[in-house]
Amino acid sequence: MSDPTVEQAKAAAEAAAAEAARLQAEAQAAIARAQEAAAAAAAAAAARAATAAPPTAPAASGPAPAGPLDDEQVDAIRRGYAFEGPALELGALLNGAPVPDAQVRVPLGMLNRHGLIAGATGTGKTRTLQALTEQLSAHGVPVFAADIKGDLSGVAVPGTANPKLAARTAAIGQDWSPAAFPVEYFSLGGSGTGVPIRATVSGFGPLLLSKVLGLNETQESSLALVFHYAEDHGLALAELEDLRAVLQWLTGDEGKADLAGLGGISPATVGVILRELVAFADAGAEGFFGEPEIDTKEFLRTAPDGRGIVSLLEVPGVADRPALYSTFLMWLLADLFNDLPEVGDAEKPKLVFFFDEAHLLFADASKDFLDQVVRTVRLIRSKGVGIVFVTQTPKDVPGDVLGQLGSRVQHQLRAFTPDDAKALRATVQTYPRSAYDLEEVLTTLGIGEAVVTVMNENGAPTPVAWTRLRAPQASMAPSAPDAMRAAVAASPLQAVYGTALDRETAFEVLTAKMNAAAAADRAAKDAKAQAKQEAAAKKAAAAEARKDAADRREADRELATARREQQRQAAARDRALQQGVSVVTKVLGNRSTQRMLGDVLNGIFGTRRRGR
Repeated sequence: MSDPTVEQAKAAAEAAAAEAARLQAEAQAAIARAQEAAAAAAAAAAARAATAAPPTAPAASGPAPAGPLDDEQVDAIRRGYAFEGPALELGALLNGAPVPDAQVRVPLGMLNRHGLIAGATGTGKTRTLQALTEQLSAHGVPVFAADIKGDLSGVAVPGTANPKLAARTAAIGQDWSPAAFPVEYFSLGGSGTGVPIRATVSGFGPLLLSKVLGLNETQESSLALVFHYAEDHGLALAELEDLRAVLQWLTGDEGKADLAGLGGISPATVGVILRELVAFADAGAEGFFGEPEIDTKEFLRTAPDGRGIVSLLEVPGVADRPALYSTFLMWLLADLFNDLPEVGDAEKPKLVFFFDEAHLLFADASKDFLDQVVRTVRLIRSKGVGIVFVTQTPKDVPGDVLGQLGSRVQHQLRAFTPDDAKALRATVQTYPRSAYDLEEVLTTLGIGEAVVTVMNENGAPTPVAWTRLRAPQASMAPSAPDAMRAAVAASPLQAVYGTALDRETAFEVLTAKMNAAAAADRAAKDAKAQAKQEAAAKKAAAAEARKDAADRREADRELATARREQQRQAAARDRALQQGVSVVTKVLGNRSTQRMLGDVLNGIFGTRRRGR
């Protein structure tokens, strides 16, 4: 017979799937309506712009402004970015004015060799990231990106045309039209709108956890020992409370004995780790660790129409939790690296991973942690995963990592302080030689402009190009919260990861052991106390018996003494009587008189015997 519980679960799952399909259909219909409305608005705006003034920019009143490059140098850039295979369009060369026929591009296959988007705040890094994301999706490449400010959520909504946008895109030769892209919303531990992303403590591992806790080398080594102990003893570390339970267990007598052959762990070190875990949990990490753990292969999915799904991680308040954010993204990369097969140099990536606010990853990082990052970045390209670091200056990325980044999109840098000037000079040194005065160019770039160099199809760097970047096709404003909630509710992943699991892990196992040990200890103490009470009672009873025996002996002695005294007194009376009789007898000398006198005396002294 079938298990009723299983049948009920299957029925509930089928009902949930049907409801998710209904919500997804409604969400797709809403997106389609929004696309139609946006297209109509774009057409109307374009018509108005066409009747008002042509959107092509340079006025006919004079020649185009001269740029820093001559015709030969412009032609070299034109040839340098003319790739045969599929490529992502970054923008058009800017040489005083846009050069629409000199398109700056990056080969799709070279995104396996990683990249860098850098620039000061407000210079357009997020829009560059969005434009690349949209094109990757259109080429069937899934994307994962952290949506730090919520701006990227608009990728799911078509953009809106306006005259300024039309003029800009026409000037660089971009055939712009509104478009929306398939998006999956995620959130750390269910702290936001998206599908919850959780990791188990075991999956996170001691190295990343040591980094996020700020442990020194000795403490990190001790934490690795704790993980080893838990694995050997079948103690599942799913949540932070599981790790705390193991640490507390190892400070007890039984745990210390278990660790004796492994070198042990000092109570002081355990105390430090426990305190850091409490602070870590208070910073919001408690909800992130748990089950079900996300399968990172979920980020490699494509939509039914073949476009890559854009996975956006909602990260509110990242400035308050930089260590958690950066190490979590590093965990995702490490998990992908461990799970994915080798693919070599693929024609296009299986996934492109945008690592925004990359400086948070490397701040205060230990040597072991940096070694792991370098190893992951160097080797993960063979698994078909490309990484694009997004930060303010290249100096935010260690040299060993920076040397692995084949494509560079550098937005404006500012040189207001000596440190800024030093960072500017360091950035210039990372670019190939060119006709530009890069120190000057990098400080004068406009919003939406960047200095670009990428790897060509042969793996060689392309000429440095001052580029006006393409505009995203989707909305550059955040998506409406109601639309995001509807998309999450319709997602098939919500049914899998939406509800946290609570199975028996280290916390439950060790709590049961500690409770059993405490119960046994209490029972032993109770038995000892009972035995002590019984011994005391026996001792008191024996003392009471001895006292009773002594009292009895004393009473017997007193009784014997009284009896002897009574006998002595009776004997004395008898002697006195006999003496009296003898005296009288002598005096009277008459036996009858003696008899009579004896009767009288017997009456007086009470010695008369009855029956005589």
